Amino acid sequence: MTGESPVTGGSVAARVPSTRRILVVDDEPKIRMTLRGYLEADGFEVLEAPDGPSALAAVARERPDLVVLDVMLPGLDGFEVLRRIRAAGQVPVILLTARAEEVDRVIGFTAGSDDYVTKPFSPRELALRARAVLRRAEGAEQAEEDPALRFDGLVVDPDTRTVVADGDRAVELSALDFDLLLAMARAPGRVFTRRGLIEHVWGRDFFGDERVVDVHIRTLRRALGDDANAPRFVGTVRAIGYRFLARPAAGPAGTRRP
Repeated sequence: MTGESPVTGGSVAARVPSTRRILVVDDEPKIRMTLRGYLEADGFEVLEAPDGPSALAAVARERPDLVVLDVMLPGLDGFEVLRRIRAAGQVPVILLTARAEEVDRVIGFTAGSDDYVTKPFSPRELALRARAVLRRAEGAEQAEEDPALRFDGLVVDPDTRTVVADGDRAVELSALDFDLLLAMARAPGRVFTRRGLIEHVWGRDFFGDERVVDVHIRTLRRALGDDANAPRFVGTVRAIGYRFLARPAAGPAGTRRP
């Protein structure tokens, strides 16, 4: 982590009221202590766990609103903890790891993480990302009824947050991958830059490498069964970004125009 320290002047928690609970899972007490300071200064209630088994017990017992989860843990590694969390529910998860290789990001996103932060990191950046992830989760919960978007070979339903391909194949997506698909599907044919997709999905206060979009596009295509060389749903616009390719389904049940 960078050499930052929590704001100690005044009561930030009093200025930013929140009852959201964040579980910080890391085997290094110093990291847990530093993150606790920043997150509590932002008004969050912070829980801690030092290993995989105690993290799963805390999720089941305390029902946190967000989990900040280190990958390299004793007992069970973070990827396995994430898979078990996802099998039991949809609490948002930010993966925290010292490994920056793209394969690790892909594994994390495929397993269902909502964001990914690489050590060394800024605790302030992580706190901002935590707020962004929680806003996305709250927006999904509070969204008004939204008609399904129907295309040739694909149905994207914002209300139930489900995706069906080729008439009967349920497509399993992480919360963030679903939001990415929905942003493009609401504007078929529109070319999105990476920054544009980040602002739609991650939020304007996103800090990090814009290539995170490319990682998510790959996991999204894999889930959809979409070939990057001959895509049906998500096309690449060279040197710019991506666009949604599928045509609205014919007939009165066709897609709702944005």
